[in-house]
Amino acid sequence: MALLDRFPRHIFSSRGWGLLAAGVLSLLAAQILGRRDLLTLALLLLVLPLLSLAGTRVLKPRFRVYREFNPSPVETSATTTVRLAVARTGPGSGVALMEEQLPPRFGHSPVFRFPARTATAGTSRYEYQLRSAQRGQFLIGPVTAEFSDPFGLSVHRHAIDAGDLLTVTPAAVELPPTGLAGARGHDGVTATRIRANPSDDDVMTREYRHGDPMRRVHWAATARHGSLMVRQEESVTTPEATIILDQRFQAYAHGAGYVSGGSAADGHELVTSDAFEWAVTAAMSVSTHLGERNYALRCLDPAGDPAFLHSPSAPEPEADEYAGAGGLQSIAESLAAIALSGPRHAGADARPQPFDDRLMDKLSAHRLRGPILAILGRLSPAEARALAPAAGFGANAFALLVADRATDAGEVLEILRRGGWRAVAVSPATPLPAAWSAFDQDSATGLPAAAGPATAASADVRPVAGGRR
Repeated sequence: MALLDRFPRHIFSSRGWGLLAAGVLSLLAAQILGRRDLLTLALLLLVLPLLSLAGTRVLKPRFRVYREFNPSPVETSATTTVRLAVARTGPGSGVALMEEQLPPRFGHSPVFRFPARTATAGTSRYEYQLRSAQRGQFLIGPVTAEFSDPFGLSVHRHAIDAGDLLTVTPAAVELPPTGLAGARGHDGVTATRIRANPSDDDVMTREYRHGDPMRRVHWAATARHGSLMVRQEESVTTPEATIILDQRFQAYAHGAGYVSGGSAADGHELVTSDAFEWAVTAAMSVSTHLGERNYALRCLDPAGDPAFLHSPSAPEPEADEYAGAGGLQSIAESLAAIALSGPRHAGADARPQPFDDRLMDKLSAHRLRGPILAILGRLSPAEARALAPAAGFGANAFALLVADRATDAGEVLEILRRGGWRAVAVSPATPLPAAWSAFDQDSATGLPAAAGPATAASADVRPVAGGRR
């Protein structure tokens, strides 16, 4: 039996190999002894396993598989429950051993028997849980089933479905409240008082109408007009914010933890680095922070294109405007599988130039409607000079530069500040809430962004050993 266990188990079972071995011995004995009955027995022993092998390959049992993830998509480090329902759709009976194929990062693949003891109406249901510490899209499945003939001589394993993609989104980090977004009400809306009248008093007032409360009387305008004037109700608009996410290969590729192509065994292709992962988490956290305050978000890349144009997990790659809970969900899914893109060697010019007129035109179309926040990788001084004027298109302009060593970004920070940006340099080890708070700390010093020393912001946010990544 130990010798038979060495033979391939995906073709014949131990019983099948035993019959074949007995058939070969019987055939040899028939030749040596000249016995026709041994020859007949040998042929029977050899033909039975071969017929069973042909039967399992040709007459494949048919199944229907339904797979559900709850929740779907799921955030990193959170648990999702996978529910499987398997039903036989063709003729056949008996017990089959099934296995759910999983990427290696999820550990051992679950194995179960069909039909289950709790099967109802011919459908067997199974349940297990998964958790991933990294974002991405992962193929869960297919379910493979091992079948045997009624005599247990041959074994055949094949997939009975195509599998489903599990989307793991980056988890947002809670950011502390700051004054970065400018003036807004308690519900995240801003008041608009811009009208066509030349006087500030006229902008704010109108004639008294019966029923207006006296507390709204504007006495200065009343004295000038000679009749009662009251303050107008302010029109309310939804504030806007623009997020520029740098995803250029050359801006992050030289950072620590660079991964090209992911793990082949995992089947998960993702070109990323530690610095870019920090940037993705920052984009998700800032989007959530502003979205929860009723901001309408615009997400762009350095070329002015939609930020998620090249993300395989984006529900709407061509979209660049997001609002409400649905918009935040779409941003999360889009960030799940976003990767570094663009030229991978010096001198390549396959993509549009960053921070050129295309980006400026996009920002100009929404001039001064809200803050601009740029999450950037490593910039050259020339790229910083190209980006610097963009600060004039936002009510406020903030830049997070993610680099291995924040102290090396001094020249770039100074260029951006002179252009009107509040710029902070961080490393992948910097806690995101500390980086976010550094903008307020920098403004609290009373130093204008354009005149601050090059090392001011990087001193505000120092890498913390063992900090949250």
